[in-house]
Amino acid sequence: MRQKDGKSSKKFSAGDAFSVEERWRNGKRVGCVNMQIGVLNTLVDDGDCFQKVRDFGVEVCQLVSWDHTQANPRMAGNVLRYSRAAKIRISAMWAGLPPPQIWDFQLGPLTLGIVPRAFRAERVAVLKRWADFAAAAEIPAIVTHCGFIPENLSDPEYPAVVETIREVAEYCSRQGIGFWLETGQETPVVLLRTIERVGMDNIGVNLDPANLIMYGKGNPVDALDVIGPYVRNVHVKDGLYPTNGDRLGHEVRVGEGKVNFPAFLSRLSDIGFAGELIIEREISGAEQDRDIRDTIRYLQEWFARQTPAAAGRKPNVQGRGQT
Repeated sequence: MRQKDGKSSKKFSAGDAFSVEERWRNGKRVGCVNMQIGVLNTLVDDGDCFQKVRDFGVEVCQLVSWDHTQANPRMAGNVLRYSRAAKIRISAMWAGLPPPQIWDFQLGPLTLGIVPRAFRAERVAVLKRWADFAAAAEIPAIVTHCGFIPENLSDPEYPAVVETIREVAEYCSRQGIGFWLETGQETPVVLLRTIERVGMDNIGVNLDPANLIMYGKGNPVDALDVIGPYVRNVHVKDGLYPTNGDRLGHEVRVGEGKVNFPAFLSRLSDIGFAGELIIEREISGAEQDRDIRDTIRYLQEWFARQTPAAAGRKPNVQGRGQT
C-alpha cells in the first residue's frame, strides 16, 4: 500500500491530481521541482522556538524532541500557538524515546528504537503520547527510529516487531496522522519488506541519506529505487562510511561526505517527490548556523539550475522553482 491519507496530501501537493504511485511512475512527466527547504528545529523554550527557523529564511521545520516528557497537551498547545505566530509550518514531529539509546553497532541493537523487547512496551506508549501531541499541535506525522529491524525473516522477533510497528501506525491513523520511519539501522530492502508487512496507508519513510552511509546500509541514490514511493521527508545531511567495524561513520557538513547530492536530488525530482528537504547538522553553535546557511544556498542554487522557467530568476527562499 501507499500513503494516500488526508495528511499525505500536505506532503505531496504539487498542485496536480497524481497519486503517490502515479507520481513515482511518472516523475519525469510531472517534471517540476516542487520540494521545500526547511530545517530541523529542537523543541526548547517551552515551545517558543520558531524564530530561529525564520532567521534562516525558511518557513518550514521538522520539530525534534529528545525529551519524551514534552509529549503533553500543554506543550502541544504552546507549539501550535507559537508556530502559528511565527508563521512556521511543521512538517513532522521527531519523537524522542526514553533511554537507554546507544548509537553504535554493539549496544545499538539492544537499546535503539522499538525493536528491543526489554523497552518495547514503554516506548510504544511514549510514541502514542507523541501521536496525541502531534494531532493536538496539528503536525501531520511523527518520526522515529525503529531500531535494528531483523534482516532474517526467520528471526523469531521479526513478527513481533512488525506487529509493534503496526500497532503504532494504527494508533497514529486514528489520530489522523502519519507514522514515518527514519532510515539508519536497516537496509532499504528490510525497511521495504517491513512496511509492506505492516500494510498501513499512513506509514512512510523519513529518508536520511547520511544515516544509510554512516551505518553502512546502502547508497542513498539507489535506495530511492527501493523505498522511493514511501519517502515523505528527507534529511539533508552528509556522512562518511564506517572505517572501524565497531563504530558508526561520522556526520560531516554537506558536500564533505559520501552523499552524492546532485544525483540524489535529481533522483528525488525524477520520482516526483514534493516533500520537505530538512537540513540537519549534528553540531551546535556558530559553526552549525554557518553550515545550515551554506546548505540552504546550495539547495537554492540547485533548484535554480533544475527549473527551466527559472532561468535568469532567483528561486524564492523556500527553494521552489517557479512553474
